[in-house]
Amino acid sequence: MMNRFQQVRAKVFLTVVGLLRRMTIGTRVMLVDGDKVFLIRHTYVPGWQFPGGGIEPGETAEVSAAREVLEETGYRVTGPMELFGIYHNSSPVTNRDHVLFYVARAHEFVFERKKDHEISETGWFQISKLPEGVTPATSQRIDEVFDNAPRRDIWGY
Repeated sequence: MMNRFQQVRAKVFLTVVGLLRRMTIGTRVMLVDGDKVFLIRHTYVPGWQFPGGGIEPGETAEVSAAREVLEETGYRVTGPMELFGIYHNSSPVTNRDHVLFYVARAHEFVFERKKDHEISETGWFQISKLPEGVTPATSQRIDEVFDNAPRRDIWGY
């Protein structure tokens, strides 16, 4: 799914981060509204996916997850998030990244997220009508949350 430039760019970035942190830990959040989920498309990696990002020094995972949701979607998480699972992110660019995956059912609209250098598109999608290009990991998490599919240990790409 990633082109060669994207793989090299991601590998360089994660290598530098890995040298500083030895292991990277990030979050992803499934915003849920009935039978709809909120997805984003980044400018630098292909596919529709959940908002999220790296946990910054001094942040808890939940604070990081909520911050990333607001920054990338324009929605503020207003209630507790369920830590649904912890996944090893084994991808073409890293084997030492872990993803803490949250589900947030309580949230409020704060501002309209405009396209920029990081996020190209955002939107709510019914789980029965997902957009073309949803990442495998995103599809797998939707199946796990909504259809009680067996949980996997690997985030998946």
